[in-house]
Amino acid sequence: MQDRGAGGSEDCQVIMAHATIYVGFTVPQLLRGASRIFPTHSALVVMRHSDFCYCTVNGTIKSKRKMDHLERTANNFRQEVISQAKVCGITNESETVKRLCLAIANKDFTFKAGQWVDFFIPRVSVVGGFSICSSPGLLEREGILELAVKHTLHPPANWIHTECTLDSEVALRVGDLHEYQEGKGNGYKMGTVKLYYSAKNTSELLFKKNLLGLMNAFPGKITCHFHVTQQSSQICKELKPHVTEGRISEKDLEKHVSKDTLWYICGPPPMIESISKLLSNIGVPRNCVFFEKWW
Repeated sequence: MQDRGAGGSEDCQVIMAHATIYVGFTVPQLLRGASRIFPTHSALVVMRHSDFCYCTVNGTIKSKRKMDHLERTANNFRQEVISQAKVCGITNESETVKRLCLAIANKDFTFKAGQWVDFFIPRVSVVGGFSICSSPGLLEREGILELAVKHTLHPPANWIHTECTLDSEVALRVGDLHEYQEGKGNGYKMGTVKLYYSAKNTSELLFKKNLLGLMNAFPGKITCHFHVTQQSSQICKELKPHVTEGRISEKDLEKHVSKDTLWYICGPPPMIESISKLLSNIGVPRNCVFFEKWW
């Protein structure tokens, strides 16, 4: 939801799983994708609101220079199809995030849950990179794709928040982080996913209604724990049982440690460094931890 060249806010998320956890996808698609691609495992995800829209690669945080989106993802797979798209809807998902609805012109344009798009804007030299927050089914049925983009000063994100209007035209190309494992029939066993999602306040917990819906649809398979760090208003009755005030802590995560759990972290560098160190302290092997590198 946010452009990859941007920095982070205070919000973060962590997902853990007995099998696998994804970071940087749209949360609903992220959770469904985790169950599909790693069907026999569980997953734990730690995520931070500000970095919802980035896809990622496992690695070590080293570079001090901010690379742009195309540099960071130069070795990642891209589809050959570049499609023209027209903005057909703009809504405020929160005070800092806009949802962009795009009508896709090319009928050969396809994607799978968890993929991102290279976002080309006329007269803007910097190429954006945003995770797709709608389902492949919406594209198949209506020819529509949606992005959720957090406001930053990075040119593509800033353009979406300050200049983009209905009927604005852009171009899109789908990218991915790894070779997809195609489903082999319907005989797989769904794993479990646990999401720890932190934001400044509940209004910045994007897609919370979708997440609550997924928990109800898949009881025992998908669970979500929301954290807020600067909540000033009353928390609604529906959300309150799932919200903790304060940051994600070692105590929250240590009960999920097992040899079968994979951990996915999404957030700005300080958050990723902090959570990575926390996981190391509670005995999580480094090769079980995955995080985004979109800064």
